[in-house]
Amino acid sequence: MQTIDDPSAIQRRCESLRRDGKTIGLVPTMGAFHEGHVSLMRWARADNDILVVSVFVNPIQFGRGEDFDSYPRDLDGDLAQAEQAGVDLVFAPSAEAIYPKGFQTYVDVTEVTKGLCGASRPGHFRGVTTVVAKLFNLIGPHRAYFGQKDYQQSVVVRRLVADLNMALDIVLLPTVREADGLAMSSRNIRLTPPQRRAASVLYASLSRAETRIRDGERNAATIFEDVRAMIETEPLARIDYVAVCDPETLQPLDCIEGPALVALAVRFGETRLIDNFLITAS
Repeated sequence: MQTIDDPSAIQRRCESLRRDGKTIGLVPTMGAFHEGHVSLMRWARADNDILVVSVFVNPIQFGRGEDFDSYPRDLDGDLAQAEQAGVDLVFAPSAEAIYPKGFQTYVDVTEVTKGLCGASRPGHFRGVTTVVAKLFNLIGPHRAYFGQKDYQQSVVVRRLVADLNMALDIVLLPTVREADGLAMSSRNIRLTPPQRRAASVLYASLSRAETRIRDGERNAATIFEDVRAMIETEPLARIDYVAVCDPETLQPLDCIEGPALVALAVRFGETRLIDNFLITAS
């Protein structure tokens, strides 16, 4: 396994691999690996000749007052896990390497970034799409792998790829969960023990929504209220948003007649967690 921190160097290396006919899979990450990251690596390893993992805590996707400075970082631990997962190349640049002096070009996807996390984190997705576009240009992957926990991000990236005619496939893989259902996240380690116990209400509320939809409930407002009410039974939880929306457009639904995304973002102390279920009315 090779670790590269220079954008020009990773670009030259990947261009050489493509000329040799190798397929390249990319797992973009902000590091602090957990089993969710590693599962993406395993899948990408099986699909491609070359596996590249990026480790970059992207400053421009964090807003003022968010947790950029306190975001978990453990590059040595990440490298050990990446090597064990069979990663070929790790791209771990500095912020100055990605955004050098004079940088002034940003990529902005519009409609699908307006709601959910886009509404509560202004500018977040502009940061995401800008860094993802740079990674795709530098690495030139044939496939890039994302987890369902960040579902809106995957929709935004697919829109980016389609609108800019980028020649790669976006692969969305299931959320990996803890034993009590909590979606694995690098931010989970920042929860206190009481907050960690309280956070199990997220999975419980989504499971309740899934059961009600599968049992025939079609009123999106009813599902919304069910999820909201269950989360509010937990005193340590502060709701950022709950939404029942179309999985493609992310627009709110009135009636659930087919696939639906039930999504939420909730704070426990200073830690903001997101999760979602994709549910199809039967």
